[in-house]
Amino acid sequence: MNASLIDLVKGMPKAELHIHIEGSLEPELIFKLAERNQVKLAYPSVEALRAAYAFTDLQSFLDIYYAGASVLLQEQDFFDMTWAYLLRAKADNVRHVEMFFDPQTHTARGVPLAAVFGGIDRALQQARTELGISSALIMCFLRHLSEKEAFEVLEQALPYCDKIIGVGLDSSERGHPPEKFEHVFARCRELGLRLVAHAGEEGPPAYISAALDLLHVERIDHGVRCLEDPALVQRLVRDKIPLTVCPLSNIKLCVFGQMSDHNLPALLNAGLKAMINSDDPAYFGGYMNDNFVACFSALPLGREHALQLARNSFEAAFLDAPQKQRYVDEVETYFKNH
Repeated sequence: MNASLIDLVKGMPKAELHIHIEGSLEPELIFKLAERNQVKLAYPSVEALRAAYAFTDLQSFLDIYYAGASVLLQEQDFFDMTWAYLLRAKADNVRHVEMFFDPQTHTARGVPLAAVFGGIDRALQQARTELGISSALIMCFLRHLSEKEAFEVLEQALPYCDKIIGVGLDSSERGHPPEKFEHVFARCRELGLRLVAHAGEEGPPAYISAALDLLHVERIDHGVRCLEDPALVQRLVRDKIPLTVCPLSNIKLCVFGQMSDHNLPALLNAGLKAMINSDDPAYFGGYMNDNFVACFSALPLGREHALQLARNSFEAAFLDAPQKQRYVDEVETYFKNH
């Protein structure tokens, strides 16, 4: 392991564009919120809950993920969860974050959207002034539910549209192709929202193509299976479609057997606009710098890859051109000085 390279990637400015805020709920905070809200958990201790984080696939993770979210009931709970993540992001030199959240996980339990938006947005606003982290919020539809239910939550969220920059598509990928949500994404496009979708993690490369052709997304979340389709790779490179890759998540959910098997170097070397993200860091073994350290320790990645990953993260963000340039300039200056 090259210690100076590891220090370089830990210290460099970076953006995180693939973080599910509910997936940042650490077991300690889950127990604290359970006690505060008098929610009975199925696990007797923090250690027992953490020991359950051994997943065989996406669904086995989602079962525990939704159980963890059951402690989120009040606006303050959503603030506490979001603020805890933002402090970790600050420590990892994350300068900009575009955060996913799953309103249907909460409305299904009778939690009002006002509490969800209120808590998360308050933490993001506070982070801008106190931590110097810029941010945007992306509302995700759960793909294992129906498009009708996606339309219903979109309708409920309309009064809060000023707090979100876009919509995404997450949850179980297998058996839930992008075309299932073609109409609701068309409506979101009419509303002027930015569009992203999870595709090509457990699902086939065809799901990536469908997300581009039918949902008209601007970014692909995950996308690691694109290399199975050379024509798709050419298209992604030509159209500069970003891939928000989540390495530790891919290992934890058995997309790759071990980090040394990950195809991140192949994605970058093919000219794809890939970047590193943490996905659900409380469940998958680490936040941004944990992912960078794991990748740069196990894979043939060098200084030029680090620069590319940092640049890609800001260039792929939903920021205006001057903001992007400021962050890219910050990255360039950092690499000149280190």
